[in-house]
Amino acid sequence: MSDETQKLVYIFTAAGDRAEDAVTGFTLANVAISMEHEVTIILLGEGTLLALKGYSETVHAPERLPHKELLTNFLSSGGELLVCLPCIKGRKMELSDLVEGVEATTAVMVNERIIEGDKIITF
Repeated sequence: MSDETQKLVYIFTAAGDRAEDAVTGFTLANVAISMEHEVTIILLGEGTLLALKGYSETVHAPERLPHKELLTNFLSSGGELLVCLPCIKGRKMELSDLVEGVEATTAVMVNERIIEGDKIITF
């Protein structure tokens, strides 16, 4: 990590009717990766839906890339995508229901990423 590289943590707590927030956040996260920053996205609460297989195809915002493309780009560019394990279980989802490349996480790891992060951004 260079002196100018930052650890950025994006936290998403909503999906559905806040699709524009999700698309905006994933857009910013992808741009941060292209700027050579270390980027982690953490999905909590309803935000966990953003990692559900097939859900990305339903998330759109005006004048933006589709969420599916943003998610694919984020993961293929080395972004870290953490999904709250209790949130998954609370929504009767299984790890196998999620897109490839996500990692289930607990409160300990979430807090570690926040402590290590230079900037925390929420959506």
